Amino acid sequence: MKVIYRAQDIVEAHILAGLLQSRGVEAFVGGHYLQGGIGELAALDSATLSVEDRDEDSARAVIAEYERGDLADGA
Repeated sequence: MKVIYRAQDIVEAHILAGLLQSRGVEAFVGGHYLQGGIGELAALDSATLSVEDRDEDSARAVIAEYERGDLADGA
């Protein structure tokens, strides 16, 4: 497993995990409990997105689309 993305927050991580899963890439979100350790302040960079090693290239391509804003309706 490889961490391929550090999300701004846990919500973004889950959105990306859903996007990857819609493209056939199983994704795992980490860092759920780290956000709560900071209290009321928003925790940044504690949410991670991981995929199996074999899916790394596919996942990075989808994330690159997301970052460019190139996702078509209905991804």
